Amino acid sequence: MTSGLERARQKMAAAGATDAAIDVFSHYYEQLGASGGGYIREDSIEPLTDPPRLASVDIDPDVARDALARTALIKLNGGLGTSMGLDGPKTLLPVRGSKTFLDILVAQVLRARERYEARLPLIFMNSFRTRQATLDHLERYDDLAVGDLPIDFLQGFEPKLTKDTLEPIEWPAEPELEWCPPGHGDIYTALVGTGLLERLIDAGFRYASIANGDNLGAGPNATLAGWFAQSGAPYAAEVCPRTPNDRKGGHLAIRKSDGRLILRDTAQTAPEEMDFFTDEYRHPYFHANNVWVDLEALSRLMVERHNVLGLPLIRNEKHVDPGDASTPEVIQMETAMGAAIEVFPGAQAIAVERDRFLPVKTTNELMLVRSDAFALDGDARLLATTERLPAVSLDKRFYALLPDFEARVEFVPSLREARSLTVHGDWTFSDVVTVLGDAVLPDEGAPRTVDTETIGEP
Repeated sequence: MTSGLERARQKMAAAGATDAAIDVFSHYYEQLGASGGGYIREDSIEPLTDPPRLASVDIDPDVARDALARTALIKLNGGLGTSMGLDGPKTLLPVRGSKTFLDILVAQVLRARERYEARLPLIFMNSFRTRQATLDHLERYDDLAVGDLPIDFLQGFEPKLTKDTLEPIEWPAEPELEWCPPGHGDIYTALVGTGLLERLIDAGFRYASIANGDNLGAGPNATLAGWFAQSGAPYAAEVCPRTPNDRKGGHLAIRKSDGRLILRDTAQTAPEEMDFFTDEYRHPYFHANNVWVDLEALSRLMVERHNVLGLPLIRNEKHVDPGDASTPEVIQMETAMGAAIEVFPGAQAIAVERDRFLPVKTTNELMLVRSDAFALDGDARLLATTERLPAVSLDKRFYALLPDFEARVEFVPSLREARSLTVHGDWTFSDVVTVLGDAVLPDEGAPRTVDTETIGEP
């Protein structure tokens, strides 16, 4: 394994990777051959059942305003949306009319700056594949940057490893496919390696609110910022009440051995214990992947740990060309941002409402956020227009990829009065349609067009 590691280190150094990134890669490489399943056993944890609730906290408005003034917003923007057939940043997708994720995120921040008279930097963590397109789009906002702080920084990169020998893969046909991002847990290393952590602290910022770029619910929130500052916690995670639809999402738990909060995901759950993992009554909250970090505490911890937080390793097996199953199998080493909760003594969690968790991972969710089940308010927040959001299930054969979805959904149906919309088969929405109650379009065996004004029953 040593030769594979040395080759990988040399390859990263030649490509310009930071010393911190190379050290972290080396740490995880050594774990690849370790024995053990890496499972978090149910009898080693206690469920998190009663975190403080944002709706119940009482924060002085001046405390909230001061905390937000010392907060930077960081959005994870390294994803290409490959699951929807995209080859560019997912955040460039239009979601409300012509407004993209990026446009709405910027609007949220600019309006919060006005309301709270706060500097409130908005900074994107890009990958080498999303950076240029993102920066090109953001050029239209000449008032976005704060002082001399950048509006983006690059997450790390690492070589994909051959599955059998753990050597860096060589793929001359498309050399860029030899590389991969190390998961969003890399944000802590990237903040240090790019020098951004030090720059934020020097500019007077104490806190960071970090969330996925495709989650329009995680906008600026002064009450949350005030709660985090008042708590004195070095790190906090936002959690949401779990429903049957959230059974596969990671959850927080309390480790019995030391009382610390930890994140447990499906990959860390033994197959025979999945019933515990998916029980929304036993583990009633899921991790929203919105986190708050005390930047000074992070700086101290990174120094103490020599830039290696030691988050649980996620071994991701893929093909060197993800779109071609005939290409060689490779291993990508990844970590999860939320797993850092276990390395911060005194870390906390806070329960937020579902409006803080509105990610778009599939075309089902894209149809929902484009529909009249949501509206943008005066602060550019995406708010539900109905008490209970409908469930959308589109036939994967015809809608999973964005080009197919766009070809068939010429008009997004009205979903405000719907409980659910299930589409089987190949249907085209070529005119305005209102969905009522529970609606099902059956597979007719041939392409069909929705030719009625309403479908479903109240």
